[in-house]
Amino acid sequence: MRIISGNFKGKKILEPKDIKTRPLKDLAKESIFNIINHSNKFNVNLKGAVVLDLFSGVGSFGIECISRESKKVFFVENYYGVLPILKKNLFNLKLADNFEIIEKDIYNHNIFENLNTKFDIIFLDPPYKDKNLEKILLKIKSTKVLKNKGVIIIHRHKKDQNKLPITFKIIEEKTYGISKILFISF
Repeated sequence: MRIISGNFKGKKILEPKDIKTRPLKDLAKESIFNIINHSNKFNVNLKGAVVLDLFSGVGSFGIECISRESKKVFFVENYYGVLPILKKNLFNLKLADNFEIIEKDIYNHNIFENLNTKFDIIFLDPPYKDKNLEKILLKIKSTKVLKNKGVIIIHRHKKDQNKLPITFKIIEEKTYGISKILFISF
């Protein structure tokens, strides 16, 4: 796995050794960034964006945002099997300091309330077996952490039938291999 574009293009991203973590594949990641940069269905400028990367894993999505000159990326991850790899990947960037790692369980802490930040992009990549997506989306909406023109991007298994809360709408949906990528707003 490598960084696709930007200031750190070509730099290797370390992958997890266990099977509990499922990194975002390069094809899906590249497609996500193409949609962010070229979609006429929403308008988010990655350069200067503030990004929240939930269930960060090894940091593949957020690191790509840093490479493409996002203003700041917040990584939220609490799985100790992958945290050392996430930290190593971020610190391997050396010159980058526009990130923060939050080592907390998103379900058991008031993460959104404590951030005091509004986000242009919120990326969610929970484990495929996680069925609490609706709970997180409602929390994002109630805490008003997504900017008015912001977008939520969700990575799920292509067969996943998670229901979105009624006030959320799918802007775009793509399938890559076993992955389904949803771009949503409310």
